[in-house]
Amino acid sequence: MALRGKGMLIVFNAVRPRHERDFNEWYNREHIDERVSLPGFRRARRYTAADARTDPRYLATYECDTVNALATRRYLKLLANQTPWSQQVMARFTHFQRLTLRIRVDLANGFGGAITCLRFVPDPGRAARLAGWLRREVLPAAIAQPGIVGAFAGENDLDIANAPGKAQGGTYPVVDAVEWAVVLEGTDARAASAAARTLLSRRALAAFGVKNAPVAGTYTLLFGNDR
Repeated sequence: MALRGKGMLIVFNAVRPRHERDFNEWYNREHIDERVSLPGFRRARRYTAADARTDPRYLATYECDTVNALATRRYLKLLANQTPWSQQVMARFTHFQRLTLRIRVDLANGFGGAITCLRFVPDPGRAARLAGWLRREVLPAAIAQPGIVGAFAGENDLDIANAPGKAQGGTYPVVDAVEWAVVLEGTDARAASAAARTLLSRRALAAFGVKNAPVAGTYTLLFGNDR
């Protein structure tokens, strides 16, 4: 089964160890359910790093009908008026980054217990070629490997990414790079990580104008909910 929509928010965050218990309770008892109840949101899942050395430690995905669900008046109003618990937890973040993805390739099939998320910035002029390469070659090759059950890719929509900052007068940092994310999903964290290293190497991505080494992290599922 494909993703539940053509848009996705991916959030990377972390807190200090002494705050992790409250952070996790907040996510599991309030935040995920609050987001999934919004119009246009369909499913949310959250993960923790498979390797303790991975930074940031936590990743969450929110599947939406379209990326435009991440810039509606209702959603932006919610961001500007967080619950008391949300304000308390978010003030403790030691890392916070969000990607508002327009899904370009969707070869998802259900969901597994582990993902590898790989991020990079290609040449915008080669985006169509990159999407075709991922759709026809790389992601099918990944899924064919044992332990991999699905994959998808998307690019950050700058207008949507910067909508909260425009609405709140600069509370959110300006995003100016069209970053891509490729996610390989599997039943085995090591298989997902190995497939990403092999098929999405810096050398392979250089053909699409990627100048810096991609940022990769492998995560295991903690909790999720849907409507």
